[in-house]
Amino acid sequence: MDPVIIVGAGPVGLTLALALARQEVPSVVLDEGPGKDEPRLARTVVLREDTAALMERLTGTSLAEAGVHWAGWRSMRRKQVTHEIGFDDADPAPLHLAQHLLTHALRTALAGERLVRIAVDSRLDGVEQEPSGVTAHTRGPKGTWWRGSYLVGCDGPRSTVRKLLDIRFPGRTAVERHAVAALRTELPWADEALLHRTPPWRTSGPSAGEITGRPLPDDVWRLDWLLPPGKDLVTPELLVARIRETLAGWTGGTAPAYELLDTGVHTVHHRLARRWRAGRVFLAGDAAHLLGAFGTQGLDEGLRDADNLAWKLALAWHHGPHEALLDSYQVERRAVVATRLRAADQILPTLRGGPGIRAYVPGAARGHDALLTDGHLGRGLLGAPGTYATSPLAPRHLEAEVPVDTPPGAQVTDVRVTAEDGSFVRLRDRLGRGALLVLLIAPGTGVWERRHWVGAGIMPRLAAAVTALPSPAELLVAESYPGAAAHTVLLIRPDGHLVTALSGVRPADLYAAAEAAVGGAVEAKAEAEAAAGAK
Repeated sequence: MDPVIIVGAGPVGLTLALALARQEVPSVVLDEGPGKDEPRLARTVVLREDTAALMERLTGTSLAEAGVHWAGWRSMRRKQVTHEIGFDDADPAPLHLAQHLLTHALRTALAGERLVRIAVDSRLDGVEQEPSGVTAHTRGPKGTWWRGSYLVGCDGPRSTVRKLLDIRFPGRTAVERHAVAALRTELPWADEALLHRTPPWRTSGPSAGEITGRPLPDDVWRLDWLLPPGKDLVTPELLVARIRETLAGWTGGTAPAYELLDTGVHTVHHRLARRWRAGRVFLAGDAAHLLGAFGTQGLDEGLRDADNLAWKLALAWHHGPHEALLDSYQVERRAVVATRLRAADQILPTLRGGPGIRAYVPGAARGHDALLTDGHLGRGLLGAPGTYATSPLAPRHLEAEVPVDTPPGAQVTDVRVTAEDGSFVRLRDRLGRGALLVLLIAPGTGVWERRHWVGAGIMPRLAAAVTALPSPAELLVAESYPGAAAHTVLLIRPDGHLVTALSGVRPADLYAAAEAAVGGAVEAKAEAEAAAGAK
């Protein structure tokens, strides 16, 4: 079967290629550039815990060495600290790193990947598709025709794929602008990120509003200043003045010595493509959505697009068309991004000082800072990762379903599990292999060798039920899981989202949930309705 064609060699496209390769699906990445990325310390990304784990699993490297897990977060208004957070294992910090280092780690992992071909200097200018596949044409020194099974546009905000398919990309332009600087200096808050609103040294105009400081390795900081509305030019002199007054204000005197490493202007747009799928062609990342309200997290959602789409494409590639499963990519991911965009569009104007503040947070500046903090840290209404509770892949009417601390459709908690070969691994290490995961909660099994309990109790019956599932599945065992009683059985998708939790071994319910998770229930319903209509 033909490979998947991926247009765009940014982090989202490279992640998708690696994720497909881990599931034995070949791909061709069309890179319009030379295959290298310019180092830019003023262009950084913030990854939530599960997304950082996805990147480390795919690249095989510890990205923590390239970035920083913040020790804490503080919010300030004028001279007062309004909110402080300390991170620990129960409340892990996000990972902050330069985007070019993430891209480098992905490219390094792909360099030895036999199933991925990267075609540099290949700019797309044509796409044709028919029921059996997709043909793409590239121009340039190596212009040619490429044949693929599917095509995914990961080619950024100005996506050629989206334009060739005539898919609308409505939304708002220049929602916010930020001046950005990366510099090396010493600040009073080692390894702590900072949100400072209305600093006392700036007392007039909208530009007084907000400064964000995020640490990077080697005493490097990314600083962002919220700019007033309009298109006023950010001159070098203006930026240097901002740097000096900010550093002096934070250190309580003369600005400390600093080395300016990089600068930029980050303009925030809010846009959402009308469709994310057209036949055998899909959109992902900035080609499908723009939502960088907090300067650094738009990529996190793009990586979730790739993770969601990869296992669905892999199943269709290996086992034939699964239209309901492929359709669910747009339904799930577009709904999540749309919810975040609506929240930002509704709440951000009030947090920036607009009318109607009390309608959201009655009389509380601290509440405003808490909402903004949630957005920056990937929590709450403005930042929490979405769930797929209303997905068409969610099973219905399971008699044995029981609640655990993870709601259906949400990302599972990472716990230690015993794999089928008896080894102890992390649950997230088993994701992304194209198989559903069936996790039995069995207290006490962790202190015994697998051979002592694998044939005892409910295990043989559960193993037989897993073997009979309509899609490949791996059986795992854990001592405990948050909110789960002994003998609870969790069914987990390859992208780490919980399908359901069942009380005990219920083969019929487990089969029904697995069938729904891969789109079989949706297709069966559609076939039944079509048959009824034909009578």
